[in-house]
Amino acid sequence: MASPRTRSLSLRSDYTTALRRHPALMAFAGAASLLGAIAIVNGRVAKKAERDNPPRGQFLEIDGVRLHYVERGNGRPLVLLHGNGSMIQDFESSGLIDLAANRFRVIVFDRPGFGHSSRPRNVIWTPEAQADLFRKALDRLSVQRAIVLGHSWGAAVALALATRHSSFVEALVLASGYYFPTVRADAAASSMSAIPGIGDAISHTISPIVSRLLWPSMLRKMFGPRPVPDKFVGFPKELALRPSQMRASAAEATLMIPAAFASSKTYDQLRMPIIIIAGDEDRLIDINKQSVRLHGEVTHSKLHRVAGAGHMIQQSATARLLAAIDEAAAETEIGGNAPHRFASA
Repeated sequence: MASPRTRSLSLRSDYTTALRRHPALMAFAGAASLLGAIAIVNGRVAKKAERDNPPRGQFLEIDGVRLHYVERGNGRPLVLLHGNGSMIQDFESSGLIDLAANRFRVIVFDRPGFGHSSRPRNVIWTPEAQADLFRKALDRLSVQRAIVLGHSWGAAVALALATRHSSFVEALVLASGYYFPTVRADAAASSMSAIPGIGDAISHTISPIVSRLLWPSMLRKMFGPRPVPDKFVGFPKELALRPSQMRASAAEATLMIPAAFASSKTYDQLRMPIIIIAGDEDRLIDINKQSVRLHGEVTHSKLHRVAGAGHMIQQSATARLLAAIDEAAAETEIGGNAPHRFASA
């Protein structure tokens, strides 16, 4: 009877012979080994990014989600919701949190799957699902009414909060949002990465590498035509490029069009003060088809176009965004500090 060592050598020999006889099989095995190695490296880089950028806030356990949030300041509650692919550090590095905390109780969440918040796979994280989650979280924090600001994809979540929990939202500030369905090549490109199984493989192997290579051009598109401000260096790129966050980003990009289609049916329900603000040279979202159109449909809203600004107005036009928050607070006619007004477009 052959020894275990002999059988092992025989199996290895048979495997090597099979690979030599079938070049395609050899190529497949080589590719699989390479992708496996890449996945291991990406996993290690992600773990290092998490060690280098530990949570700065606190956690809530809500419906199976470990939700990370930062809270600063005192006064009327102000909730900040970041865009797709982003996290708390976006608002933090912009300076908006510290500025707003001078007169508001600022609460900023890492939305599910971003930053240090988990994203359970048993839920499709539509704006409505996230709105319900944040309403429960804020109830846990004893917040019964708040001004809500959403940037980009976060604006969709803010709108869902306003329509599903209207008594909770005192006023809305919608920044650089996507409100109506249009043809989006980026959404189609992300659809493969959002498929369970295939998407996991892509997110753990190819996506982080490609995104690192494209990072400078992505920033130019997001910030353009203005340059990327020096303060954005505080944004942790490696956290954003983790496989888990890449997959969450792909899922939200894929949901963008259907979410806008569903949300656009509810805008006639909005009754609270609404300030819409966007850069008039946004290279990601056509503000005429989005912000301007929303202002036309929600007639009691106010629209502010930031001249020469792009998509990332929280970074490149922080003072204008803070002024929009102050204006929203003033529109509620509930005391507070005197707002800094600015002219509508």
